[in-house]
This record gives sequence, C-alpha cells and structure tokens, in this order.
Amino acid sequence: MNFSAFGRKLAGDSGILTLMDDLARPLPDGVPLYALGGGNPARVPAVEQSYRRQMERLLADGDAFENTIGRYDTPQGRLSFIESIASFFRTEFGWDISPENIAITNGSQSAFFYLLNLFSGDDSTGRRTILFPLVPEYIGYADQGIDPDTFVTLPAKVQLIGDHEFKYHIDVELVRSYLSDHPEVGAMCVSRPTNPTGNVLTDKEIDSLAALAREHGIPIIIDNAYGLPFPNIIFPEMMTGSAEPRWSKDIVLTMSLSKIGLPALRTGIVIAKPEIIAAVGALNSIIALSSGSLGQVLGESMLRSGELLTLANNAVRPFYRDRMNAARDCVYEYFGERPWRLHRCQGALFLWLYLEDLSIPTAELYSQLKERGVIVVPGEYFFFGREAGTPEEIAWKNHPHREKCLRINYSGDPDSVREGLRIIAAVSKKHAG
Repeated sequence: MNFSAFGRKLAGDSGILTLMDDLARPLPDGVPLYALGGGNPARVPAVEQSYRRQMERLLADGDAFENTIGRYDTPQGRLSFIESIASFFRTEFGWDISPENIAITNGSQSAFFYLLNLFSGDDSTGRRTILFPLVPEYIGYADQGIDPDTFVTLPAKVQLIGDHEFKYHIDVELVRSYLSDHPEVGAMCVSRPTNPTGNVLTDKEIDSLAALAREHGIPIIIDNAYGLPFPNIIFPEMMTGSAEPRWSKDIVLTMSLSKIGLPALRTGIVIAKPEIIAAVGALNSIIALSSGSLGQVLGESMLRSGELLTLANNAVRPFYRDRMNAARDCVYEYFGERPWRLHRCQGALFLWLYLEDLSIPTAELYSQLKERGVIVVPGEYFFFGREAGTPEEIAWKNHPHREKCLRINYSGDPDSVREGLRIIAAVSKKHAG
C-alpha cells in the first residue's frame, strides 16, 4: 500500500507493537508460556470482587446500566466522574483544581499521543521537540511522535548499590544545560514510577524539573500510571526520599484505572491547565468522539466512597510487593555470583535486569527465550531519541545498558515467573563472556 508518511511511521514496526502482539498471540502447540513480557497487570482478587459488586449494583439500579452504555459522554469525559476526581484531589491533597482541569481519554496511551504531539512538531517558531530527561524510558512513547526526530532523551546517572543492585538518577545539571542551549524544547516528559526500571523520581527531583519547566515556559508531563494515590504500586521501603503526588500549573499529570484492575476498559485521566484540557477534549472529539463510559461509571462510585483508595493501599500495593520480593529472591537464587544487577525496584510491575557479561544483544536473547516459551522485553526498545543531532541527543545509542538489560514483568503466577527466571538464567549463561 502507498501509505502517507504518517501511515508508514505509525503502521510500521515498533517496540510497542511487538510487546502487545506478544501479550496476546499464542505460542506454537506444545510450547509452555511464561509471560514475563507485557505490562498487563495481575488479577488481584480483592479488586475484582469490588468491581463485580459495583457492576451488580449498576445492573440492579433501574436503567442505570442502559444509560451508561447507550449515551455518549462529552469529549472531555463523563462530567460526574470528572467532578468526583476534582473533589477527591481537593479533599485529599488540597489541590486547587476544578472540572476544567480534568479530561478523560481512552487510556493513558491515547492521552500521550495527544499530549506529545500537542507540544512537538512544527509551530510558528519552528520545529519543537519533547525532552525525556532520563533514559531508559517507556517503550510506548518511542513511536508516538507524528513528526520524525522530535524526541530527545538524556542518559541517567548510575548509582551502584552493593554487589547486585543499582539505581538511575536524573542528571539535573545536564537537563538544565540542555534546556538552556535548546529553546526548541516544547515539553519534558517522565514516568513515575519509571517503566521499565521501577525507578521512582523523588519529590526533590520532580520539584527541580518543575522549576526548570517554569523557567523555560514549558510543561512537564508526568505519567503516573503506577503511582500514588492509585494504584499505589510504590514501595517506600526501597526508597531514600519521599514521592508524594505532585501537580501544579507547570505539570501535566496523567493517571489511569488500568493498573487498579480495569486495563480492558481504557480509562485515562489528564490533570492540567484548562487550556490543555480544552485541547485534549477537542482531540477526543475528532479522534474518538468521546471516551468509553463504563470504566468512568465503575470508578466514580468507588472514588467517592473511598473504596478505590482503600483497595490501592490495602490490596494492590501489598499484592505487588509480595510478587516483587518473590521474583527478586528467584533472581538471586538462579543468577548466583555472575556479574548481574537489578535496578532497585521502587514501584511498577517490572524487574530491570542488567547482565553485564552478556555477549549477545538482548534482542537476540529475547528470540532464544521465546523459543523456550519465555516472553520478555529486550532493553534496546527503551533507549530511543533523535537519530541525528548532537552527541548528547544520540548518547542513548552507546549507553552501556542498552543491549544488556531485560524488562521482566514479575506480576504473573509465581510458579510461572519462577520457572521463567530459571530459564532466563540458564539461556543467558550460555552467552556469558
């Protein structure tokens, strides 16, 4: 087909396409599956039971169910759900927000397609870029820019911890210097917790980035899909600084109901200045007419009653903490004294495993593991940015971790995760050198 430049870029090969295809496509007959790849959250029994009760109440409430599925909401989202979000954050955190600060999208992935392209590409001043002040970063951002070469990533500082751990830190001075030299930056973007590493940027780091954003008249977009207050997949005991929810007029905060049990209902939340919210609503009307209603309806009642927050604190976080600790124990058991390190897992659903002695790229290791039924995500996909530019802009291509890291989803069945990690250790050991 003779697709346009837009079609060739977005319909071609991409890391997120491979990841989502691996998530749902069956393996050949006779090959057992160890699904340690995609970002699908686990089925948490207490969460599912709560949604079932809420759905049963909806079905029993006159024609409430029919009204939910039979009417479009506004392009900005369901107004009562938006008001419940505003009320929640005013009450819980004292934020000065109103419904004009909130829009709903069909999942946060859609929200980022809107936001990243709102602030990048051609405008009256020339070509605008998006700066990711820490790499590795989320695979799903890499191919979302409509215009080519609009994403710039800066390498993180690496702190070694003990014999088998490490942690990435934002190099704030490098970010400051880059912004000073590159007025074409239209926005900054980070995930918190960071996908793929489980890194959680501290309040101090976020405040430093927000101050730089304010100084340069640009927003900072924070992807809070795994963070506080819900789903609250954050482990404070793994941190040395606080990580409270942050929002101001310089911040665009995105959230989601996916990781608190509703991945299939695609309910993303954007909190930002009214001008940005109006633009998101306009894009919704053109691209999707409106966002799906069922996730908003289920979430609204549970948000107003406090049940959503209780689930996040008392069911979701303990569930994932236990799964994470079990997976970490398996890595220590199976990889032994080889030169390996795990990023300190402070949140999200993933272990970020650095195999220092690996003699083949992790993309090749991924293929060999897939033959054994083990699905992971190779590290190369999480290092991206402008192909042509200054040495800073293409530093990700020579990053020492780029071809030696794997993202491993630890949230699945513990026995399957254990066996998958055993196979990863055995196969990777054949290529240690």
